[in-house]
Amino acid sequence: MGLLAKNDSKTNPYTLLEEFFPKDIVEWGFKNFTDIGSTMPSVNLSETEREYQIDLAAPGMKKEDFRVEIEDKTISIASEKQERFEETNKKENYTRKEFNYTSFCRSFHLPDAAETERIEAIYKDGILHVTIPKNTNRNSNSKKNIPIH
Repeated sequence: MGLLAKNDSKTNPYTLLEEFFPKDIVEWGFKNFTDIGSTMPSVNLSETEREYQIDLAAPGMKKEDFRVEIEDKTISIASEKQERFEETNKKENYTRKEFNYTSFCRSFHLPDAAETERIEAIYKDGILHVTIPKNTNRNSNSKKNIPIH
């Protein structure tokens, strides 16, 4: 028979929690959220001389599924999508119902050079492309919805 060792709860505050959940579930960090079944999409942020770009990977969605908003120099990209499926077979006497609900919200603080009045968003080939032009002469703090083309 092997020797069992237990952590001391006085030196490790996560001892009780670790008994029920693996340690990697407790440590969120900057992990890929697909490990825990989340629908958090990946994002690429880039900058050129004339603009900032946000590319958000969300395949299988429609442009109507997204909401892009600006408020107080923060851009938020969100989506809520619900799907329902029902199959009935009277001959074999069964009904199968399934549903799927996904949602996410990603927010990014914009630099002062961001021109919030001219932001454009395009959804194409499973990627939402958001282009934020630069302009060092303007500063906007109003709320605005961004249409997706």
